[in-house]
Amino acid sequence: MSNPPFGFGPPDPDKRGDNEPSDPGGAEAFNQLGQMLSQLGQMLSQAGSSAGPVNYDLAKQIALQNLSETGESKIGFSSSGDANSAVRDAAHLAELWLDAATILPAGATSTVAWSARTWVEKTLPTWQRLCDPVAQQVSGAWMQALPEEAKQAAGPLLSMMGQMGGMAFGSQLGNALAQLASEVLTSTEVGLPLGPAATSALLPSNIEKFAEGLELPSSEILVFLAAREAAHQRLFSHVPWLRQRLLATVEEFARGITVDTSALEQLAGRIDPANPASFEEAMSSGLLEPQTTPEQKSALNRLETLLALVEGWVDVVVAEAIGDRLPGADALRETLRRRRATGGPAEQTFATLVGLELRPRRMRAASALWKLVGDQHGVEQRDRLWSHPDLMPTAADLDEPLDFAERLGSADTGDVDPIAELERTEQGKAAQDKSEQDRKEDTGDQG
Repeated sequence: MSNPPFGFGPPDPDKRGDNEPSDPGGAEAFNQLGQMLSQLGQMLSQAGSSAGPVNYDLAKQIALQNLSETGESKIGFSSSGDANSAVRDAAHLAELWLDAATILPAGATSTVAWSARTWVEKTLPTWQRLCDPVAQQVSGAWMQALPEEAKQAAGPLLSMMGQMGGMAFGSQLGNALAQLASEVLTSTEVGLPLGPAATSALLPSNIEKFAEGLELPSSEILVFLAAREAAHQRLFSHVPWLRQRLLATVEEFARGITVDTSALEQLAGRIDPANPASFEEAMSSGLLEPQTTPEQKSALNRLETLLALVEGWVDVVVAEAIGDRLPGADALRETLRRRRATGGPAEQTFATLVGLELRPRRMRAASALWKLVGDQHGVEQRDRLWSHPDLMPTAADLDEPLDFAERLGSADTGDVDPIAELERTEQGKAAQDKSEQDRKEDTGDQG
């Protein structure tokens, strides 16, 4: 690796000074060894307070260190340069426009301006939930792959290896989060509810960098992005099953990761317990590429469809809410579509950490479907489909949106209250569960 993590690695001969000896003497060698052991001791002391397969304290520390604090306090979206005031004003205007474009009420109870560092701190709990499964799979497979004689010979070193593995994952996560935090525009841009519930958040410094090549007024860009953030929050706040379904599907994909034990045996020769950099080099070598299982493919298809439906709905609702109010809205809409479809920092981060490309590949198809349903059946009927996952369009429906719209009309679902239907289903299930429990108790009494 060009930049070994934690500062470890052999000295670069190209950077040796003219007056330095080409062959270091014994004193210099001992000095280097002493520095290495000192750094190793500091790292292990940090790892001692971290439990689990990933050292999240280290990840947070690395991410925050990589992010500059300059340019966070002032932005050009208002004459006063007050980021929070500019973001709140844009969000208030966006919410007023959205009220006429959807039956879902406002979902955010607070709207804030985040710095990149704040984004790391606020989203880290969700990243922990998403990254733990894959880290557990890889670290567990590593320990299982070690021969018994190696385990016995290692003894207490196994615990240290676990700590160093957690630090390697933490280093990888910290660097990835720093990259992502320096580019994301809102808390929901990656399509997942990463931040606290009912909180709309925009990152003004990143938005200014994004706006530099667009030749559009910064105020228009801010309002447009505030509308997208607010639309996401309406979905995540008022569709109870959506947040859990998205995160659980990512977790399901991650838990299904399998590691080739033969590859682990090949990697064993590359690991130097005295050099933590060797752990990250091994993990980034490509030999630990996850093996995609049929269950993972199914989870990935469901996730891609659901992400496309979320992003497509937001795309349509924001376009209808804004209408002709912002002259540059169409150009912004297309720019963000391409940004999401071609893959950006979000895709790179997930591909690195979870082996998952978080890309709504079929967002345009989903947008076309939501637009068609709204035009033919109205906004209320369109948005009522979110009341239960069984009412949602499927991947096949994205291929044939006209058929879905026709079925929706022929079923006359407008006369059916999905919430009432769901409650009746749940009541029936509860009654069935109670009957089954009573039967088991009766069987136990007879025994």
